[in-house]
Amino acid sequence: MKVKVVEDKCIGCGYCESTCSEVFEVEDYSHVKVDKVPEDLVEAVTNAIEGCPTEAIEKIEE
Repeated sequence: MKVKVVEDKCIGCGYCESTCSEVFEVEDYSHVKVDKVPEDLVEAVTNAIEGCPTEAIEKIEE
């Protein structure tokens, strides 16, 4: 799984980072720290996607 954060939608609330800090980091807005999400973190990243209040996290087709 690969994901990206759409900067124009992100409000930097930190939900994704608090859900999966191994993949997401928030400065002014969130960004993805890895090229590909490790298998053991897919569930946490899916929770971050579903919980993002602005729907700024998107899956990238591989």
